[in-house]
Amino acid sequence: MTLVQRALINSCGDFPAAVETASGSAMPNLGAMPEWDLSDLYASPEAAEVAADLEKGAADAKALKANYQGKLLDMGGDGAKLAAAVKAYEALSDLLGKLGSYAGLLYAGDQSDPKRAKFYGDISEKLTQISTDLLFFELELNQIPNDVLASALTHPDLARYKPWFDDLRKEKPHQLDEQLEKLFHEKGQTARGAWNRLFNETMSGLRFDVSGFDEPLTLEPTLNLMSDPSAEKRKAGGEAIAKVLGDNVRLFTLITNTLAKDKEISDRWRGFKDVADSRHLMNRVEAPVVDALVSSVRAAYPRLSHRYYAMKAKWLGMDKLAHWDRNAPLPEKPDRTITWPEAQEMVLNAYAGFAPEMASIAKPFFDKNWIDAPVRPGKAPGAFSASTVPSVHPYVMMNYLGKPRDVMTLAHELGHGVHQVLAADQGPLLAPTPLTLAETASVFGEMLTFQALLKDTKEAREKKAMIAGKVEDMINTVVRQVAFYTFERHVHEERRNGELTSERLNEIWIDVQRESLGPAFDFKPGYEVFWTYIPHFIHSPFYVYAYAFGDCLVNSLYGLYQEAHPGFVEKYFEMLKAGGSKHHSELLAPFGLDARDPEFWNKGLKVLEGMIDELERMEAVS
Repeated sequence: MTLVQRALINSCGDFPAAVETASGSAMPNLGAMPEWDLSDLYASPEAAEVAADLEKGAADAKALKANYQGKLLDMGGDGAKLAAAVKAYEALSDLLGKLGSYAGLLYAGDQSDPKRAKFYGDISEKLTQISTDLLFFELELNQIPNDVLASALTHPDLARYKPWFDDLRKEKPHQLDEQLEKLFHEKGQTARGAWNRLFNETMSGLRFDVSGFDEPLTLEPTLNLMSDPSAEKRKAGGEAIAKVLGDNVRLFTLITNTLAKDKEISDRWRGFKDVADSRHLMNRVEAPVVDALVSSVRAAYPRLSHRYYAMKAKWLGMDKLAHWDRNAPLPEKPDRTITWPEAQEMVLNAYAGFAPEMASIAKPFFDKNWIDAPVRPGKAPGAFSASTVPSVHPYVMMNYLGKPRDVMTLAHELGHGVHQVLAADQGPLLAPTPLTLAETASVFGEMLTFQALLKDTKEAREKKAMIAGKVEDMINTVVRQVAFYTFERHVHEERRNGELTSERLNEIWIDVQRESLGPAFDFKPGYEVFWTYIPHFIHSPFYVYAYAFGDCLVNSLYGLYQEAHPGFVEKYFEMLKAGGSKHHSELLAPFGLDARDPEFWNKGLKVLEGMIDELERMEAVS
């Protein structure tokens, strides 16, 4: 990952009283919810510090280039001089990352605001210009002979960076000469970056006319309709989404074809053979490990999603589920709204039950407005935790609507935040965690919260609903994400032979959904275009398998925790503190786990299978 990739993220007040929700009524009183206070980054886009840091970043980049370009190979054996160069590069990474993080977070807060969009675009462009002066750095470091570098790494000031150098060496076969790297780098703004922005702004600008609503809705509350207790509202939401996405499918087809071709060009020049190889390299995971995961999950579809959704159709009194019924709540599920203060208490108590330190790290996110929780027009959909830079702190974004799943989302994103805080001491070059391990703390935090809530639930009906909800979340995290990965593989492989029509993309989508969700579904007209709104396909090709990787990994870890594995809490915190400084095999070794073993994945999947078994037993005695 280059410095500029680290710099640009993929990215308090009460909630307004009358915002429309997916139920079509005024938003219930969820209590005061925090909105981001980004002042720990910058006070405003117009702040003098923004201009000053841009100027300093440009000057420091030019100074680093003047001091080290063409000289790194000669100083390769001098550990002290090489350490000074790497530290200067690392400091610049933090500075540029701070600018990129602020611009990305500000833009995520309202993607429909042209001023924010311009600021984000301008900052991205300036960071690209600045970092062009730095392209030589990692390329030249990789020209240092292995034996010479090994000798230099014995110097105490340089030794801590060995994991970073090891990762850098893995990039070497796929690096181009400096002029070509510069061309790819600068063209990124008008190529992938521009198409990503077009997707974001188009999606944020879409409005959905939903039957029963006086005003059009944005995507997030319209999607949320498909979790409504009312079958009529679920259908209305599903049909509205299908109509608008269908009307725009040609644009999304063009964006998808263009970005897939852009990736194919880059892969071809860099010598990547498989369509997902570049993602595997970025994730520091071997293709056979991912293949084992995907094969295990696909083989388990009949035991997992097919079996569960057949039960769900029965619970809902249907022969088959329409696609808009997939996330329908159970008929007997209490229609509970959880206020923001309740959600905060639930998550912090669950974290504290595992380790008080975990709760103490999470609490400032609430107290210091490091979370942006309310739904707002123009706000980016979904949820994420942005690590920003080690010199500041992470920020969490979500769209809180008071649903139990929103509490799980809060626990998930706070887990990311805790992980990022713990890893910060590794510094800008070693703190970033590969995606395959980045989900470890988030999914674990989610599981802790779920188990704590389940333990406090005494009524059998509520317990069944909670287990079913968790099963659905795990199916969405494991089965659905592996299905997404399978869809992406088909698209990118076929794109190598020419453009895909909208009809072909729709066909691939439906085929993959049928395989993964099973015979309990009747996919209604319009579902074939639902691939268009998945942002990961656009922003981070093949990102999605990391969710399944993380979920299965955490299930295996959580099983050890329940078995009182010796020193589990201490080992777990050491794993999080390592950030990106260790390979997944090193991090799992203290727990006796090995991701290369197919049984590792099956062990994780058996946790989900066991929950479905429990639901079947509860069904038999009800």
